[in-house]
Amino acid sequence: MTQIELAKKGIISEEIKKISKKEGIDEEIIRRRIADGRIVIFKNENKDVEPVGVGYGLRVKINANVGTSSDYVNIEEELEKARIAIKYGADTIMDLSTGGDLDYIRRLFAKFEVPLGSVPIYQAAVEALNRGRAIVDMSEDDILRAVEKHAKDVDFYTIHAGITRESLDRLIKAKRITGIVSRGGAFLAAYMLHNDAENPLYKNFDYILEISREHDVVISLGDALRPGSIADASDSAQIQELIVLGELVERARESNVQVIVEGPGHVPLNEIEANVRLQKKICKGAPFYVLGPIVTDIAPGYDHITGAIGAAIAAYSGADFICYVTPAEHLALPTVEDVKLGVIAAKIAAHAADIARGKDIEWDIEMSRARARLDWKKQFELCIDKEKAAEYRKRRTPKIQDTCTMCGKYCAMKIIKSYL
Repeated sequence: MTQIELAKKGIISEEIKKISKKEGIDEEIIRRRIADGRIVIFKNENKDVEPVGVGYGLRVKINANVGTSSDYVNIEEELEKARIAIKYGADTIMDLSTGGDLDYIRRLFAKFEVPLGSVPIYQAAVEALNRGRAIVDMSEDDILRAVEKHAKDVDFYTIHAGITRESLDRLIKAKRITGIVSRGGAFLAAYMLHNDAENPLYKNFDYILEISREHDVVISLGDALRPGSIADASDSAQIQELIVLGELVERARESNVQVIVEGPGHVPLNEIEANVRLQKKICKGAPFYVLGPIVTDIAPGYDHITGAIGAAIAAYSGADFICYVTPAEHLALPTVEDVKLGVIAAKIAAHAADIARGKDIEWDIEMSRARARLDWKKQFELCIDKEKAAEYRKRRTPKIQDTCTMCGKYCAMKIIKSYL
C-alpha cells in the first residue's frame, strides 16, 4: 500500500516513524497530514533510501537538479555534482539528463542515499530523436513507457499533465514575452499543436496514477506554463494551468497516490505570497515545490542569489520544497562549483524561512554564543560551508589571534568580553 493509503487506514508506517524523529513532530500528526495530502513521503517501495517528508509543518526541503545535456555528457562529473549537492544540504536530487544512456545514468543516481526525482517526458523525447523521428511524432505509448521505466527507479517524477488544449488557448491570448520556458511543457505544446490532440499525460492521467500507486512514486505536477520572466508572472495562462492542477491533485488523492505541485519560476517580490496562497487554496494544501522564484531578470551569473531571495519569501509564505537555482541558470550546464553555490544559497533561504516559522533557531543561537566567546573552531563547525569560512580566516592572519583582521585590537566582542 502507498503511504497515503496506509495513513488513511490509521497505520503509522516505518517511514512516518523516521520522519517524526527527524522533524520532532508527533507521529500521529504526520499521519493525519499524509492522509489529507498536506505531507508526502519520498520513498519508492523498490528502493533502499532514507525517506524524506515534504509538506505542512515540516522543515523546508531542497532539491538539486543534476544530469547530462545533449551537448555535454560527463557522467563522473554529474555524479560528483550529486555528491557535492548532498554534502552541502540537498535533501533530494533530480535527474534531468538528456544525453548518453539515460537508463544507466538514472540508475546510478538512484544509488545515492537521498530520494531521486526525474522527468519522464525528457526520455520519451530523446528516444524519439534517437530513432530518427521528431519530438512531435512521439506516440502516447512512447510517453507512457518512459513513465513506466522511471516509476521503478525514482521516488518522485514531474508529470506535465496540467497543460491542456484550453491552457494553450489561454497562452496565445496572454501574449507573453517569454512564451513557454518549461522544456517538458514545450515538448507537449508542440505535440498537441502538431497533432491537433490533447496532452497525452492529461488524457492518460488515470493510467499514470495506476503506475505511480504500484511503486508509491510521488507525482510532482509540473508547471509547464510557469512564467519565464517577471513580466509574465501570474497571468491567465499560469492560473488556468493551476486550476487544472488542482483538479488533478484531487484525482490523485482519491486514487491513493501522493502528489505535490510545482510553482512559478520568475515572480516579482510583491506577487510571491499571493502565488503561494493561491496554490494552497486551489490545490487543497498540497505541498508546493518552487523553482526560486527568481525575482529579477537582469542578473545572469547571479541567479543563485535572485532565486534564494524569492525562495526565502516563498517558503516563509508556505512553500514546502525549493528547487535550487545555480549561477549558471539561463547560461550553461552548471559546473560542480555552480551546484555547490546553488545548494548553499537555497539552504540559506530554507533555513531563514524555517527560523521565521519557529524551527531550528538553536543552530543560530549556538553560532552566536561561539562568536561571543571568540571560539573560531566552533564557528567553523557550525558553518554551512566550513571550508570557505576557514579559507577567509586564513587569508589575513590577525596580530591578535582570537580576533580577525576586520577589527583587530578594536574587536567589539573582545572589548566587551574584557570589561564585562
